Amino acid sequence: MKRVKAACILQTLVFAQKSEMGYSKERALQINHEEIEHYKKSLERAKTRYVIVNEAEQEDGSIVVHVKKQYNDKADVSEYFN
Repeated sequence: MKRVKAACILQTLVFAQKSEMGYSKERALQINHEEIEHYKKSLERAKTRYVIVNEAEQEDGSIVVHVKKQYNDKADVSEYFN
């Protein structure tokens, strides 16, 4: 029988620019940063272990975030977060 001892997910998230909705570039960028903070808080509320690997602002104002997340709460995934 096999079972998962530990697992981690590496996600690439794109928080897209909102300029097409009539916002200025600065306001749209501020909204993107607020969305990222909301995302992080939702992970913390769910008690999901995570590490932001990279957070990069693109030329068009969107933000690309690479995040490692714990797959489940049963296994010790500390080796993935070192």
